[in-house]
Amino acid sequence: MQDRTLIEVLNVNKSFKIGERQELQVLEDVNFRMNEGEIVAILGKSGSGKSTLLRIIAGLISPTNGTVFYRNKPVHGPVRGISMVFQNFALLPWLTVLQNVELGLEALGIDRDERRERALKAIDTIGLDGFETAFPKELSGGMRQRVGFARALVVNPDVLLMDEPFSALDVLTADNLKSDLMDLWETKKTGISGILFVTHNIEEAALLADRIIVFNSNPGSIRGELKVTLQHPRSDLDPRFRNQIDRVYTMMTTQTPAEQVEGHEPIDLGYRLPEASVAEVTGLLETLNTPENNGKMDLPVVAETLMLDIDELFPLTELLEILHLAKVSKGDITITDEGKAFVEADILERKKIFLQLLKKYVPLARYIYEQLTRHPRHRALEENFLSLLEDYLTEKEAERVLRTVIEWGRYAELFAYDYNAGVLSLENPTA
Repeated sequence: MQDRTLIEVLNVNKSFKIGERQELQVLEDVNFRMNEGEIVAILGKSGSGKSTLLRIIAGLISPTNGTVFYRNKPVHGPVRGISMVFQNFALLPWLTVLQNVELGLEALGIDRDERRERALKAIDTIGLDGFETAFPKELSGGMRQRVGFARALVVNPDVLLMDEPFSALDVLTADNLKSDLMDLWETKKTGISGILFVTHNIEEAALLADRIIVFNSNPGSIRGELKVTLQHPRSDLDPRFRNQIDRVYTMMTTQTPAEQVEGHEPIDLGYRLPEASVAEVTGLLETLNTPENNGKMDLPVVAETLMLDIDELFPLTELLEILHLAKVSKGDITITDEGKAFVEADILERKKIFLQLLKKYVPLARYIYEQLTRHPRHRALEENFLSLLEDYLTEKEAERVLRTVIEWGRYAELFAYDYNAGVLSLENPTA
C-alpha cells in the first residue's frame, strides 16, 4: 500500500534560553501524523507553542530534540513542497503585489518570464486580478492577506502551512477568505495535498478542519484530537456543527488521568497567572447567577453570550478556578458557594472577599503584601518583584503577570501603586 503520510512529527521538544542558566520549554514531546487529503487544525491558546511548532515543520527553526519528516525525509531547513502563510501578512512594502508574489519564485531561480506568468496566474486565482501594480499600503487587510496566499500558492506547494491567517482580519473579510480557500481546496485548483493551520478560534477549526489537534499550554503538548466528519460547506447554524464545538470545549476542560491524580494543587509564586480583570470575573459570575442559568452554563454558550474567544474565555475561567469562585469540567462552568457569596455582596463587601481570596490563593499577591508589611515604610519598588518573577518567566511574561496582580491588588485595596514612580505601598498598614 502506498504511504500517504505527508508530515510526521516525532518526539519534538523546543526550549529557548531566557537567561544564563534558565530555559523556557515551549514544546514537550509532540507527536502526530498528517496524511494526504487532510486539513488539520492545531488548536490552542495564544502562547501555547503552536506557531513555534509550525515554524519547526516549515524548517524555519530547529527543534531542541525530535524530528520532523516530510514525505518520510527529515526536515533540516526550508523544503521545496512546503509553503507558509503568516499571520502578519509579511509583505515587503516597497514591492508591488506582483513583485511580492514573485519573491518565492525568484528565490527558487525561476526565470523572469515564467515567474511573471505563474505570479499573474496565482494573483488571478486568489481574486486580486487588477491589483498587480498596487503597493501593500494601498490594500485592505484582507487583500494583503490574499497576497500572502498568492505568494504561498505560486510555488505550487504540496503542503500549505498557515499561522493564524485570519486572526488579523475583521469577521466578514475572514469569512470571505475562508470560503475562497475552501473553494480552491475542493475544486483542486491548486496542487496542494494537505493543509495544516494553527488557530485559537474553536469555530474556525471546526469550520475548516477534518481533524483538530488540541494543544495544552506551558509547555505546548498534545492534549488530544478530534475528527470532524461533517461535509463542506459547514454552517455554524447546523446543530451537528454546534455539537462539534461542544466536543472541543469538553476535551479542553476535562481533566486527563494525570491531572486527576495531581488534583487542584495550590499554585506557586512563579505561576503564569491568567490575564483577566475583576470586571470580567464579576460579569461572568453575574451571568452564571441569573435565575435562568441557575449557576451553571455550557462554555460555548458563555463564549457566545459574552462574545469571548478562547484567549479571553479560558484565562477568565482559570482565574475563577484559582480563586475557587467557579469550577470548570467537561465543557461546563458552575458557580461555587464562594462565587455566589461574592456576586451577591455589595461593592465594598466584594472588595473584602476578593482581598481574602488573593491572600489565600495567589502566592504572588500574598508575597507582595507580606514584603510591604515588613518594610519600615511599607513600600517597595516594582523592580524587586519583576526580578523575582524573571527567575521563573520571560521578561515579557513577568511584566504581564506583575501588571495583572497589581490590578487585582489595587481593586482589593491590598496595596497601592504609583505608576510614575514604580512603587508599591500598603493602602492601610494595619489591613
